[in-house]
Amino acid sequence: MSDAFSFPLRVITSKTLIAASVALLALSAIFGLLNTQRTRNLRAVVAQSETTRQTEEQLRVKREKELKGREAAVSAANAKFGDTQTKAASTEAELLKVQTEKNDLQAKLRANETEIAELRKRIESADAKPVAGAAPATGATAELQAQLADAKKQLDAAEREKVLLADKMKNTQERSTQLETEKKHRPTVVGNPGIRGTVLAVNQAYNFVVLSLGGRQGVEANTEMLVLRGGSFIGKIRISSVEPATAIGDIITSSLARGVQVQPGDTVVYAGTNS
Repeated sequence: MSDAFSFPLRVITSKTLIAASVALLALSAIFGLLNTQRTRNLRAVVAQSETTRQTEEQLRVKREKELKGREAAVSAANAKFGDTQTKAASTEAELLKVQTEKNDLQAKLRANETEIAELRKRIESADAKPVAGAAPATGATAELQAQLADAKKQLDAAEREKVLLADKMKNTQERSTQLETEKKHRPTVVGNPGIRGTVLAVNQAYNFVVLSLGGRQGVEANTEMLVLRGGSFIGKIRISSVEPATAIGDIITSSLARGVQVQPGDTVVYAGTNS
């Protein structure tokens, strides 16, 4: 009799266990799905963060390259114009030195001539009125004449050196004039009127500017650009050197109004734009 009552209990227990197992499996599946979705979301967040990091790194590298390009452009321009100025200054300094030496020799020559003239007067006076026991002055006169001759030789050498330096300065000036003439007659390339940039730096001593755009933006050498300030025309520049991210432009001084100077922050555009 006890067996009859225990059989239904075992049946109910088995069904309960099966149901519980099914429920557990369902819950496991749900949790697995949630975990999978969560993992995907985490991976997406990580991937997005990595993409953002890479983008920021690329921008940083790009900015560094652009900055280095600008610095290199400025250095190259300063070196180019500085070398020309240094050579000219060196020649002028050498010419000034020779001129100073020449003046010193002329002063020495005048002093010697004055002293010789005084000695000659004394000799003539002594010849006219000989004084007993007076020492002859011919030795002193000969020495002064030798000094005078030596000073004249030095002066002649200085004069010849001055002529050579003057010729050198003349050749340098002719070469400079020739280069300026060639520069003025260089063919002007028509630029893209859509290109627009900013003046980063101005070197008033050497009359050039550094621009915020270069070859990658379509800037070309030997092109002219307008300089604007507040939408108003200021003057013109001629592009002389182009780097990937920067450019050097020579200021066309004849295009500037009296008292007006190009300044950092001014806008540059190609001629033909109404911007």
